[in-house]
Amino acid sequence: MRRSAVLLAALGAVFASAKRCQDITVSLSLESRNAKFNLEPLLTDVEVTDFYLRLARQGGNLMEELQDGYHDVKGNYKLATTYCEPDDGPGHVLQIMTHGVGFDRSYWDLPAQRHKYSYVDRAVDDHGYSTLTWDRLGIGASSKAKDTVNELQIALEIEALRALTEMAAVGGKLTRNHAYGRSIVHMGHSFGSAMTYNLVNQYPEISSGIVLTGFSQVPDYMGLFALAGNFSPVRSIPGLRWRYPAGYVGAGSERAVQINFFGPGDFDPEILDYMYKNGQPNTPGEILTVGSGGGVPNQFKGPAMIITGDRDVPFCGGDCMSTIAIKGKAPNLIEHSKPMFPEVSVFNATVVPGAGHGLFLGYSGSGAMGSILDFLDTNV
Repeated sequence: MRRSAVLLAALGAVFASAKRCQDITVSLSLESRNAKFNLEPLLTDVEVTDFYLRLARQGGNLMEELQDGYHDVKGNYKLATTYCEPDDGPGHVLQIMTHGVGFDRSYWDLPAQRHKYSYVDRAVDDHGYSTLTWDRLGIGASSKAKDTVNELQIALEIEALRALTEMAAVGGKLTRNHAYGRSIVHMGHSFGSAMTYNLVNQYPEISSGIVLTGFSQVPDYMGLFALAGNFSPVRSIPGLRWRYPAGYVGAGSERAVQINFFGPGDFDPEILDYMYKNGQPNTPGEILTVGSGGGVPNQFKGPAMIITGDRDVPFCGGDCMSTIAIKGKAPNLIEHSKPMFPEVSVFNATVVPGAGHGLFLGYSGSGAMGSILDFLDTNV
């Protein structure tokens, strides 16, 4: 009887996860206006460490120090995506999700303990959305950067996100021939949130709603992330050295991943271990341009949510409720963004108690997912 009960429970878990997913690689022709930096590729541990020390210097602006004008980037790229929809057909809204630094698209549908940490499962199975996740340009199974300084920057990646959105709107291979039109919302995490912020500011009509996770518009604490990451060239990282060309950099230790992504006491050590072993790198070009456009008021008119863990290091310095950096001008560092969204129909600022920068990776992640889905169900 006990074996039968276990089998029935297992079958019930299988049928409960009813989403249909398909991995799809698309080819895109992209062009962007990028910054040109006077910086050679970072190939050694000393070069990488010097770069991050310069980046973290109090009162400095390394982007301005290194920039030597602009140049046009143009090329053909492949993007690896995963489209999921409910078993009974396309969802009523498509969520396009863009991951942050250190991850690939699996961040949204974590294979490790998926029943606890998969946002895609919750969105599709419980709320009837379709989802489109993708490996950001240069990451995972998408095309790698030929130039990690002057090619792979936020401007080019925003254009990739725009192109994916337009493909999903008209339908075709990317979304099982279903055209979503204006029924598309965008969600980002960290660097992906910075991309999403810029996307809807440049193209205000492209989205019906946005959710920015692991994000604020307080730049004071980025130096903590830069130094805590113990960043190293990919050639020094066993899990990455043969998967990425020289010039990429990644987290140099499991402790670095813990400091930058997990809140104290809010995580399963097995998830930390998984994230370190499966973490992804980034490029100096991305890091130098992550703040581009973030200080410009946004023209987006739909509903907007910013949700960030209270113990987020890069965007809150480990305490989103401390308002020292903004001289008490808002109740918390997330609410401080409200004036930057003067046109939105609804603005929601949520601080998740105990959560770190990797918002969905902690024990508190389930509650954060629920808050996001409640916001979308109510406002989109």
